[in-house]
Amino acid sequence: MARILIAEDEEAVRALVARALTMDGHEVVAMPDGAAALDELTNAAGAFDLLLTDIQMPMMDGIALALAAARDYPALTILLMTGYAHQRERANGLDALVHDVISKPLSLADLRKSVSSALAVRVN
Repeated sequence: MARILIAEDEEAVRALVARALTMDGHEVVAMPDGAAALDELTNAAGAFDLLLTDIQMPMMDGIALALAAARDYPALTILLMTGYAHQRERANGLDALVHDVISKPLSLADLRKSVSSALAVRVN
């Protein structure tokens, strides 16, 4: 299965997403903000298949994280998550870097479908 890096500042959401993806057989590393996720990505030399990040977070938001990750690790597939329409609009124009933007609140079925879709693109 895939190695997935999650950046999500809401502990309950981070735990739910990590648990669901782990139950699907993925190796998951979950970080509480974009800066910590970028440090993890750098320390792992980009050795992740997917970056799943919230857009609105303290320290470094998901857009800044996605831009840095795409610059340094262009083969990394990126999914954004947000519960805010104005944050979704901020992701417009990032189509070349970001596979998709997932709306919150998340349903596990939609999360799994989005992750599977993003990982399938990576394989092809």
